[in-house]
Amino acid sequence: MIITRRAFNTALSLTGLAAVAGLSPLRLITEAFAQTPTAADVAKPQSLPDMALGPKDAKVTITEYASMTCPHCARFNEEVFPKIKSAYIDSGKVRYVFREFPLDIKAAAGSMLARCIAKDDAPKFYAVIDLLFRQQNDWVIKNTTETLTRIGKQAGLSQQQVEDCLKDQTLLDKIAADQKYANDVLKVNSTPTFFVNGEIVKGETSFEEFSKLIDPLLKS
Repeated sequence: MIITRRAFNTALSLTGLAAVAGLSPLRLITEAFAQTPTAADVAKPQSLPDMALGPKDAKVTITEYASMTCPHCARFNEEVFPKIKSAYIDSGKVRYVFREFPLDIKAAAGSMLARCIAKDDAPKFYAVIDLLFRQQNDWVIKNTTETLTRIGKQAGLSQQQVEDCLKDQTLLDKIAADQKYANDVLKVNSTPTFFVNGEIVKGETSFEEFSKLIDPLLKS
């Protein structure tokens, strides 16, 4: 799937986001690649700085690739992530990294807003994406502009700042570049996709399944 700049502008204008920036092509390639990604490939941030919770020297790092419009990602955020945070992140055992992998134009807009609100504040970023996931039906299905603007204002942005955020071509290009890297190098082609110390885990995964992966690594 390739999202062109014209398609990005046209589709968002139908939901009130006529002034949003154009999106560089996001290629979702499902073909197999000969080279297997390494833990080092996963660990290195690309265009955007990582938004992470937990210590850098944690024995286990979980990296999540998610789309803000993905219902599976929203359900994971509500039902599983809080358990992982309580059991592993808050105790310093796990470092958790969230990376954007927008599957559509609205997801890209939501990701942009989260970055603009949080700036370099990781806990604030996680609070914003939690809000976006929990209100997913409102801003995805209903009036996208109105709801994203309201969320932005609740977080302290002005109307102008929200508009400027959604026109930020540089930010949009970085999100697109990071998605392309994830697809081309890490073989991410669906959401949610996780990496546990570099080992790929695709699709919705329960807390119990994560524990089976995490606990042996903590003991090693």
